[in-house]
Amino acid sequence: MSRPVRVRFAPSPTGPLHIGGVRTALFNYLFAKKHGGTFYLRIEDTDQNRFVPGAEEYIVEALNWLGIPFDEGVGKNEKFGPYRQSERKEIYKDYAQQLIDSGWAYYAFDTPEVLDELRKADEAEGKTFIYNHANRGTLDNSLNLSGEEVQQRIANGEHYVVRFKTPVDETLHLKDIIRGDIKFETNLLDDKVLYKSDGMPTYHLANIVDDHLMETSHVIRGEEWLPSMPLHELLYRAFGWEAPQFAHLPLILKPVGNGKLSKRDGDKLGFPVFPLEWKNADGTSSMGYREQGFLPEAVVNFLALLGWNPGTDQELFTLDELVQLFDLERVHKAGAKFDPEKNKWFNHQYFQREDNTRLAHYLSHILLEKGINKPIESVTRIVGLVKERATFASELWSLSDYFFVTPTAYEEKAVAKQWKPETGEILKELSTVLQNTLDFTSANTESVVKAWIEQKGLGMGKVMPPLRLALVGDLKGPHLFDIIELIGRDETIKRITKAAETL
Repeated sequence: MSRPVRVRFAPSPTGPLHIGGVRTALFNYLFAKKHGGTFYLRIEDTDQNRFVPGAEEYIVEALNWLGIPFDEGVGKNEKFGPYRQSERKEIYKDYAQQLIDSGWAYYAFDTPEVLDELRKADEAEGKTFIYNHANRGTLDNSLNLSGEEVQQRIANGEHYVVRFKTPVDETLHLKDIIRGDIKFETNLLDDKVLYKSDGMPTYHLANIVDDHLMETSHVIRGEEWLPSMPLHELLYRAFGWEAPQFAHLPLILKPVGNGKLSKRDGDKLGFPVFPLEWKNADGTSSMGYREQGFLPEAVVNFLALLGWNPGTDQELFTLDELVQLFDLERVHKAGAKFDPEKNKWFNHQYFQREDNTRLAHYLSHILLEKGINKPIESVTRIVGLVKERATFASELWSLSDYFFVTPTAYEEKAVAKQWKPETGEILKELSTVLQNTLDFTSANTESVVKAWIEQKGLGMGKVMPPLRLALVGDLKGPHLFDIIELIGRDETIKRITKAAETL
């Protein structure tokens, strides 16, 4: 690396952070940490018409929840602050003037109405209107006006924009870390607006100026910004600055059909496309991975593999492992298909690794809401017995409810298959055996019951399934004698008696 690695995530606060933006932030974070660099957050809020209250706070909260916090940003290590573009307004005016003075930009006074008429006229002839070298010599701009006229019109309060003067007849040979060598013909580019008379820059000027002043070494961003690459490289040339290295990430594609993943795809197929829940202005809300029960480690893991390949068959990575292995040159050019079911698989894997005590506190909260108070030690053991069947913490109650509440119904097919005319009497006799068993640990009750079955010559199939049915209400659940130990002697006898009388 020729200079210290400094990369940025620069979202616009126009609403919730799309999962594609999260992946961009993640890849920037991984790259920075891999090279001992800095990952900073810049809020690009120059378009105040699209500003949404709460969006900036949402972005920060999402990054923190995912465990990829920024090193510099608003209110944190403000080495190159301010980090909101709206607070850097005065900076851009001087740089726009610098481009005008050096001949790389010009004032344009064309009204929106005139430009719209020109656009419609070209469309009528099957052409696309582009404001560039082909027509800028005939339009209402400072290239065709005297300096006095320009200054007078500005003094009169006329609205204007500053446009970039794109070079003519040049082939740009640019390099992208992911896509390799790319060629652009300058004659096909338009003269982009850089600055407006209201004092606000457009994305292009603010982006380049800030990346330079904040000493950005690499620009890692989505594929949708690839068409802006030639303008940005030319702006660096115009200012005489060293350009950062560019890397354009592949799109995240919808699970079904073609095209980019959108919120509508998530709504249609029932999965989130945002990291956190978002409250919409109309009172509705959009799903978030956090609120749906996904673990942040799982979200980071599946996002890292969307468009990047470690070069092995390994699928599960800690954040530290991702940092060590991440390489922009192993990022794909082609779009990455989003797979909601695979995402659930990742969450299941991380859920199994999750600390039982942490999950037990979640389940205890549910129990208290239901008026059930159990020692955390017991709840922790129960979680350990049932969590292998769970993908989300929200499933723990349905998987373990029989540990806390006596069954009120019995699964009909199981009853029809397992409950014979003599079953009730067999279980009543077994309940007497259990009543007289002092050591009610799982291992001992298992030994006692199996010895009794052998002594009676009954066979396991005549006792064990009906016993489970009596205790659980179904043929599901972990090791039967673990259930017996955890619900205790009195509850075990109570449930056997109830089943014998009911069935």
